[in-house]
Amino acid sequence: MLAARHVVCALSGGVDSAVAALLLRRRGYQVTGVFMKNWDSLDEHGVCTADKDCEDAYRVCQVLDIPFHQVSYVKEYWNDVFSDFLNEYEKGRTPNPDVVCNRHIKFKCFFRYALDNLGADAVATGHYARTSLEDEEVFQQKHVKRPEGLFRNRFEVRNAVKLLQAADSFKDQTFFLSQVPQEALRRTLFPLGGLTKDFVKKIAAENGLHHVLQKKESMGICFVGKRNFEKFILQYLQPRPGRFVSIEDDAVLGTHRGWFLYTLGQRAKIGGLREPWYVVEKDGAKGDVFVAPRGDHPALYRDLLRTNRVHWIAEEPPAALVRDKMMECHFRFYHQMALVPCVLTLNQDGTVWVTAVKAVRALAPGQFAVFYKGEECLGSGKILRLGPSAYTLQKGRSRSSAATERPGHSPSDSPSDSPGHSPSDSPGHSPSDSPGHSPGHSPGSGPAGPAP
Repeated sequence: MLAARHVVCALSGGVDSAVAALLLRRRGYQVTGVFMKNWDSLDEHGVCTADKDCEDAYRVCQVLDIPFHQVSYVKEYWNDVFSDFLNEYEKGRTPNPDVVCNRHIKFKCFFRYALDNLGADAVATGHYARTSLEDEEVFQQKHVKRPEGLFRNRFEVRNAVKLLQAADSFKDQTFFLSQVPQEALRRTLFPLGGLTKDFVKKIAAENGLHHVLQKKESMGICFVGKRNFEKFILQYLQPRPGRFVSIEDDAVLGTHRGWFLYTLGQRAKIGGLREPWYVVEKDGAKGDVFVAPRGDHPALYRDLLRTNRVHWIAEEPPAALVRDKMMECHFRFYHQMALVPCVLTLNQDGTVWVTAVKAVRALAPGQFAVFYKGEECLGSGKILRLGPSAYTLQKGRSRSSAATERPGHSPSDSPSDSPGHSPSDSPGHSPSDSPGHSPGHSPGSGPAGPAP
């Protein structure tokens, strides 16, 4: 008789990973639960939530009668995720630590620990996602060394694994998995990929997992928790006082403690003003935060961005993009955002320009533009540069028409390396200084987002 396949399941102490482990056990696999401790500070009330989560994960293993292990990646998390988080904020960007954590911690450190230390045949998580492999195919995967160089050899015999959206489109978490390496994906099971959240809760209720069922959905960046974001970030970054300035007439409306505290699309709390104003631009050199008087102001809308070198999940880059240098697809830059049709233009260095079919509110440098074709998540690239806002373009058109009316003057187009646009923005501030909205949240909802 063949020995049962050994699957190591990451347990967070929540209902999703608990039910994932339960379903694996039901399928007859030998299951081991592992809790990862990635952060070790206390909240304001002296409670380390990781301890409670670890206790809940241990109880899950007791209920399911499977072995339990705890590993600490506090040092790795600090070096690969949190340092990057602070560095991005200092540059005026808005990072997404959940995407970075999945790449470096869950699908690198945990993945190697499960295979090398625990002898796993495959790993599993409670993410709502699917792959193009059947479970049995996952166990047949061999280690395939990633080719060196910018693009993989197209003649290499290789059955690439695709990352597919979950059946429950509202809970789909492929956004957070868009930087996961192919090596880890081909050895990963997602037991919840075909289920709805309601059905997962029902399974938990019927199988003695009430202690995780009663927990609230984890929202916000894990290391910030319920704390005030400004107070938290100023423990690590020096205050840089500056001014709130109206984008329309350059009037100074108030002061702030640091331009990195504000995020594009966010409502700015400006003392003494009753009407809501929204952050539309930032000038890192002067420390000014530019604001506009409406949540739908044209200064919040752009239709062009450039990423860093894109991480393609299955095909690097997609054949159509290599062949035509352009490709139609969809993208989103925060979790649960409606997909936006776009055209990708491939650059020689593996970066892409993304031109949205319609202008998008609060595009955010530092966030990940995640690309989709049908139900497949193709991969993602970090947003590093923005095209001009609709407001800047409107002002440009006004100046241009005024200049044309003057005899002897013809307006010249500004040079650009972008596809059909000038990436330069309003005078006095660079587009790369424009941070976006918060990780995983809809624009304007503040700087914390849901962790998977």
